[in-house]
Amino acid sequence: MLTHLRFPWLAAGLWSGLLFALLFLVGCEAERRKSDAELGLNGQQAMGRKLFDTYCDRCHNPYSTRGRQGPGLEGMFKKQYLPVSGIPANDARVGEIIRIGRGKMEGFSNVLNERQIEDMLAYLHTL
Repeated sequence: MLTHLRFPWLAAGLWSGLLFALLFLVGCEAERRKSDAELGLNGQQAMGRKLFDTYCDRCHNPYSTRGRQGPGLEGMFKKQYLPVSGIPANDARVGEIIRIGRGKMEGFSNVLNERQIEDMLAYLHTL
């Protein structure tokens, strides 16, 4: 019943464990999502970001190289080739992937028009 009096080290261990858990939770505060203005996006890029959030974000992580179900997209246009597929990292090839899909990714040509795909490509260049 009064275990903490008979075993003070047990009480100290419980308190230190609770303190550690509390500090861990406070330290893991999720990063606030930056606004379009904070990211310096122009109108076309901002529209592309909205489209990305609607159609792509559930599978692709925009600001990380770690993906969700699909690969992360940070820096995808900063290299000559896409890291997973080895396809050239240019608007033509990435636009084709968006339109017709690749592997497990469905195509979006039945959902997005050419202007929307251009907007999304403009946004992807900012990652």
